[in-house]
Amino acid sequence: MGGWAIAVHGGAGVDPNLPVERQEAAKQLLTRCLNIGISALRSSLPAIDVVELVVRELEADPYFNSGRGSALTTKGTVEMEASIMDGPGRRCGAVSGVTTVKSPVSLARLVMEKSPHSYLAFSGAEEFARQQGVETVDNEYFITEDNVGMLKLAKEANTILFDYRIPTHGLDTCSAAVDSPLVMNGLPISVYAPETVGCTVVDGKGRCAAATSTGGLMNKMTGRIGDSPLIGAGTYACELCGVSCTGEGEAIIRGTLARDVAAVMEYKGFGLQQAVDYVVKERLDQGKAGLIAVSKDGEVAFGYNCVGMFRGCATEDGFMEVGIWE
Repeated sequence: MGGWAIAVHGGAGVDPNLPVERQEAAKQLLTRCLNIGISALRSSLPAIDVVELVVRELEADPYFNSGRGSALTTKGTVEMEASIMDGPGRRCGAVSGVTTVKSPVSLARLVMEKSPHSYLAFSGAEEFARQQGVETVDNEYFITEDNVGMLKLAKEANTILFDYRIPTHGLDTCSAAVDSPLVMNGLPISVYAPETVGCTVVDGKGRCAAATSTGGLMNKMTGRIGDSPLIGAGTYACELCGVSCTGEGEAIIRGTLARDVAAVMEYKGFGLQQAVDYVVKERLDQGKAGLIAVSKDGEVAFGYNCVGMFRGCATEDGFMEVGIWE
């Protein structure tokens, strides 16, 4: 193996009854983002630039749960979070509770490069964004009609909905309907299909990077922070690999999922796919999640323990794949 490689995801846990046209729309978006990343890598952009570029594109499209199209809080607002990490030197930046920043992942990168800190949240993150002159919009920009309908459904069911795109009609036909036995921190949830976005890249010089962005959970409590902005949980990159996670945030946090992939590679000598498989099997307890990863040697890998994951990958030798199911 060798050369550059890229992987993207749009969330793990997909309703098997998802309409075919929705599946195709997701794959087209992932393909477009992969091609943007491929072009950047062929132009010799460093890995950190590529992951930011690709995640920005995902945040701008309302299909997945990040940026525009983010899930709504119980108050009907959007609170976004993102993180980015550069393997060389393990530099990182993260933000939470962002409500007006058009591209949270780019603000996370500015935290990494333009502040003395690694993580800013809520009013502090918004103030920093204004100081840096980043593009901001009204919170309404991020809210879609679909999400307003899903929040209404969530409130009627008095629960958290993980899949903000499951239609408001015919919920009883979905594979994970309201009587689902799944739990989060011991409490029942109704639908499991989170759609966080992420990208991992190794460039032609063997530099790894990772970035993750999300709107969180539909009908989440205001102030809730998930795994996506937490370095070592939802995102991690070092000299060995880059990892981005998606799924049940509380379980990913408990298992420090992204860091553990790198740890078993470093301490157990596992290869990339072996490390991913081990972590998904051994570190999630009863949680449901997935992840994508690249290694410094140009390998790509993914794994999940739920029904499907929106993902795609490409390598310098011409391999390219976009899929949802096994």
